Amino acid sequence: MKHIIKYFYLPVVMLLITGCGQKKQENDSHGHGHEAEEHEAGGTRATLTPEQIKEVGITFGSIEQKQLTASIQANGFLRVPNDRKASATALFGGVIKTLNVQLGDHVRKGQVIATISNPQFVQLQEDYLTINSQLLLAEQEMRRQNELFEGNAGAKKNLQNASATLNSLKTRKASLRKQIQLMGVNPDALNNNNLKTVLTVVSPISGTVSNVLASIGSYVDVSSPVAEIVDNESLHLDLQIFEKDLLKVKEGQMVHFTLTNNPEKTYDAKVFSIGTSFENDSKTIDIHCKVTGNVDGLIDGMNVTGMIATDNVFVEAVPNDALVEADGSYYIFIKSASEPHEHKEGEEHDHTAEEQNGVAFEKVEVAKGVSNLGYTAITPVKKLPQNVVVVTRGAFFINAKLSNSGGEHAH
Repeated sequence: MKHIIKYFYLPVVMLLITGCGQKKQENDSHGHGHEAEEHEAGGTRATLTPEQIKEVGITFGSIEQKQLTASIQANGFLRVPNDRKASATALFGGVIKTLNVQLGDHVRKGQVIATISNPQFVQLQEDYLTINSQLLLAEQEMRRQNELFEGNAGAKKNLQNASATLNSLKTRKASLRKQIQLMGVNPDALNNNNLKTVLTVVSPISGTVSNVLASIGSYVDVSSPVAEIVDNESLHLDLQIFEKDLLKVKEGQMVHFTLTNNPEKTYDAKVFSIGTSFENDSKTIDIHCKVTGNVDGLIDGMNVTGMIATDNVFVEAVPNDALVEADGSYYIFIKSASEPHEHKEGEEHDHTAEEQNGVAFEKVEVAKGVSNLGYTAITPVKKLPQNVVVVTRGAFFINAKLSNSGGEHAH
């Protein structure tokens, strides 16, 4: 009987042990699943390959210092001062023989824009060479008449005529000399063998050719410019403000502005002059600003929207595209440093493998502030490293990838 009970009891115990083991395994597996879900829900890192970064058009920047508060918004336009605009004009009329510039070309001061020809150029040089011989004869005649007059052998009238002729020729020579110098010819080096048949038209300033008004074979005179040049490096910004804001604006204040047709990019300027009268019937006053920094893409006459900073308070800001919203909070993505890993002794560090692994990005929560001209003030919830690299465009794509993959975690 004892043997029967013993053989009956042993399978039951084994069954219970096996059942408990399976239950524990299921519980462990279920528990791990919860932990994974919680880890994924709190994922803050995503990795993109260089190909993905290029394909999506992700760009990088930094957290900038901007004046986004206590500002006055104003509309206006870009303007090049008249002393930085010029027309390349021929000093003498003639036919365009060569034209060396096109619209948009950058030219230096003194650079040859075109050459013109005219038979009168040769005639002026001929007259100058001829008058030298006439002057020599007039001077000899003057000396002869003077000697005759002193010896009572000549009339005073003849001496006076010789003197008038000599003075007239000297005046004519001085006039021809100036004209030849304006032609770009050295009168002292002029002779019968080097008469110049064409003249050059040069650029009076350095800048960009904004208009070409002549063509090869066309006739131009002193009132017909060959080309117009504008120096966009000296761009000014003219803003119109209302009377109520006049007392808030002072010289030296910074201005952030965007182009009407490209509001995504921000430029900077500084107030250097404030108008003293109203413009027409608009009851606005002109504020003149000097554009500072990069002027690429800016040209005379563009319409702009500007923000005049009325105080010196700077805030940390990023482009609007750098921010993403999730669950009522705002985030930015920063470029993470490569995570260190251990190497076995004698093992080489494979940088190529790291590049193939992609670039890691970390999602960082920030408090959102005021937005102006494409920038938004932010306050990071946690302290960020100095010179941190921020995703300025494409953050939405990284956030979507992070949400789909649930973040990165190790097992």
